Amino acid sequence: MEMYGLQRGSFLFIFLFFVIIFLAEFSQGEEKPVGTKLEMVHIHDFRRANGMQPINRVEHLRQLLDRDIIRHQKNRNRRQARECPIAKQTRKNSVSGDMAMYSGADFGSGEYFVSLSVGSPAQKVVLIADTGSILTWVKCNYWCNSTSCGEKSRKPRFFRADQSSSFNTVPCSSEMCKNELTDLASVPEECPSPHTPCSYEYRYLSGQPTHGIFANETITFAQTNGEEAKIHNMLVGCSSPSDFEKFQGVDGLMGLGYNNYSLTLKAANKFGGKFSYCLVNRFSTQNVSSYLIFGSHESIESIKTHDRMQQTELVLGISSYYGVNIKGISVGKKMLKFPDEVWDVKSGGGMILDSGTTATLLTEHAYEPVMAALTPSLKNFARSNLTIGQFDFCFDAKGYNESLVPRLVFHFADGAQFEPPVENYVLDVGDGVRCLGFVQIPWPDQSIIGNIMQQNHLWEFDLANSRLSFGSSSCT
Repeated sequence: MEMYGLQRGSFLFIFLFFVIIFLAEFSQGEEKPVGTKLEMVHIHDFRRANGMQPINRVEHLRQLLDRDIIRHQKNRNRRQARECPIAKQTRKNSVSGDMAMYSGADFGSGEYFVSLSVGSPAQKVVLIADTGSILTWVKCNYWCNSTSCGEKSRKPRFFRADQSSSFNTVPCSSEMCKNELTDLASVPEECPSPHTPCSYEYRYLSGQPTHGIFANETITFAQTNGEEAKIHNMLVGCSSPSDFEKFQGVDGLMGLGYNNYSLTLKAANKFGGKFSYCLVNRFSTQNVSSYLIFGSHESIESIKTHDRMQQTELVLGISSYYGVNIKGISVGKKMLKFPDEVWDVKSGGGMILDSGTTATLLTEHAYEPVMAALTPSLKNFARSNLTIGQFDFCFDAKGYNESLVPRLVFHFADGAQFEPPVENYVLDVGDGVRCLGFVQIPWPDQSIIGNIMQQNHLWEFDLANSRLSFGSSSCT
């Protein structure tokens, strides 16, 4: 009996030992989040890698600021169309959508480029990353024959849909085409047969139209654990390559806006409900790339912030954008005075973050107090005759030192504070000139924290919990 008791006790001990080991391993595995990190190549590095001439800094900023205004106006028109019943019905009956697309010329003004693997087997494409767009689309050979799709050129670039076993078009007769994709400019009226692919017609920022079809595809990511992760049945746009002959090197656009059909939401759900990005200084001479992460930033061991990450509410549902609750802005530790409605979404105001907008755009009631608080510190510098887009205050930077400029801080309603470096709002535009990097837009509208203001910070969007985390970082 004693021997039996000893054996029974030994068995229980061994059993419990292995249970503890298993739970420890399981727990340890749970503590290591899995994500995927994509390098975001800036336009300067992209052009250099593709043998293109570098862009003059002044001219490049002019292009970007002009694009900002056109893009903002088109997005404003779309919002108003959604809110106005008559305009909404007119848009529904229209044959084309008024979406902020990029033409060949617009590509030259693009800023951050990401490589993505699309299809089965996977084909690598280079896309512009844009949080202000919903649809991920590629130049596509669905219409190709022996005389189209740039076959005469040496290096045609487009996604070969005919070589992908996972490419499945969305039928024009489907409810998805008729109702769900109307905000993405679907044209269900063009449906000669039930199985004809659902088509779309967009207009470039320049006003030129382009067309394509909707399809479901497979997107492949390389995870931090060395394994691959696939997103099946991802909605993509297949755009006619003939509309993009002016620009070689970029294959389409990655829509990072908030929408049920956006890559952001699909990928974030795959990797724990989060995505993040960190943008380096666009004119930095350091060999450092910006990056985009799907999943927690903690899944990338190399990513560090200089200070503790702050958190604030992430406001979703402002069109496809990512909004924040702003309480106010201070300059030199003094809170500025604004009308209450300036930061109130319900009153037509508010603030959004947009990686696709270059400058920080402020509605007139926010713009005027900010400029009035910053310009006195620069009054001793000669005003520049150089015209840089919509920047109102540019000056000769000889003798300039950023210690002369009072610090600007965005104050969030729940107590978090975003204090960008001075170089993010007193911009070195080149040719010995600096400008205050704010552009005035009409009221009512949402103000926009653009990508220059966001530089050298890690921004993490927790879509599952509607939280935005941020902290200063070198983006290494």
